[in-house]
Amino acid sequence: MPPENAPAAGNLDDDDYPAYTMGRAADVLGTTPAFLRAIGEAELIRPLRSEGGHRRYSRRQLRIAARARELVDQGTPVEAACRIISLEDQLDDALRRNREMSRRLAEHVADI
Repeated sequence: MPPENAPAAGNLDDDDYPAYTMGRAADVLGTTPAFLRAIGEAELIRPLRSEGGHRRYSRRQLRIAARARELVDQGTPVEAACRIISLEDQLDDALRRNREMSRRLAEHVADI
C-alpha cells in the first residue's frame, strides 16, 4: 500500500497500484474470485494484501488475469494457462534482451 503521505491522485496512472478488491477485479474480468485465487495459487500473479489481509489487484495484474481467462475460455486448464503466460513473458523478455544486445553489438562494430 502507498505511504500515508502519498497523494492519492498520483496513483491513478500507476499500473502497479493495487486499486481493485478481489470482488471488483472478478467483476471487471467477468470471472469469479475462485479463478483469481487459482491463478494466484499458480503464482501467475501475486496480489498485494491490505492491512486486513484482503487481496488487492493492480491493472497490470488484471491484464495478466484477462489473458489467463482468455486461455481458460478456450479450454486450456488453469495451470497450463498460467505456464503459457509465464513462458510468453520469458520469451518477450529474451527477445527484448536480444534486441538490446544486437543494438549494442552494432554500435560497437560501428566504433571499430
